[in-house]
Amino acid sequence: MKAALLQMTSGIDPDANARVLSDAVRAAAGQGAVMLFTPEMSGLLDRDRARAARSIVAEADDRVLAAVREAASTAGIWVHLGSLAVREGERLANRGFVIDGTGAVRARYDKLHLFDVDLPTGESWRESASYRAGETAVVVETPIGKLGLSICYDLRFPDLYRALSDAGAEVLAVPAAFTRPTGAAHWHVLLRARAIEAGCFVLAAAQAGKHEDGRATYAHGLAVDPWGEVLLDMGEAAGLGLVELDPALLAEVRGRVPALRHRRPIPAVTRA
Repeated sequence: MKAALLQMTSGIDPDANARVLSDAVRAAAGQGAVMLFTPEMSGLLDRDRARAARSIVAEADDRVLAAVREAASTAGIWVHLGSLAVREGERLANRGFVIDGTGAVRARYDKLHLFDVDLPTGESWRESASYRAGETAVVVETPIGKLGLSICYDLRFPDLYRALSDAGAEVLAVPAAFTRPTGAAHWHVLLRARAIEAGCFVLAAAQAGKHEDGRATYAHGLAVDPWGEVLLDMGEAAGLGLVELDPALLAEVRGRVPALRHRRPIPAVTRA
């Protein structure tokens, strides 16, 4: 099975981002992929909250989502739209979508863990100032297997991926917009660790480069197999990458290291 990853440099204009996404859907289908994966915040990346607020709408009114659904239907390809900012009343949700080859939304996932941090570089991020956290983990049937959904900062919380693999996930999606300092330090090692722990393929589409709002993202969209081997590293440039996923490898790795079958409930910690 062939999957495609889109590495993009999302900007402040949702319509421009929608055109990039729609072109990528058509290109991925044309190159034989059965499913395309896009980064976190594919439709809008803008840290100017006042300006961004003018472009963030309810899911039913989102032009980016509508464009990707139409492109998926026309091309007959599934898409994991890594995430969009969508409005829900007075708050926002960082929401990913799984769209099938007819353009129907098969699953939604709201980011569980919100990124609030002050970095040594002087950057400060407060997702919780605008966004509400999700409440549900999600696994969905897709052409490449049972897909467990997550978004960016979720990567640092292995309990989520344990829950996803316990629920039958075979592939884990980790769309992201990692900062450069944290990406250089942790991106590769955490993605490989999640693949090994869960015995799953990991597909992590990434934002890349210098964005219109002034931020810089790490790039290096990755595909990792269940043994922890990197199948695809997209480097620093925006573009489309393709990777072959062998379902037989999943069974082989889980047979060689049957850790999923050996999991036990963790007992209470004894303080000595």
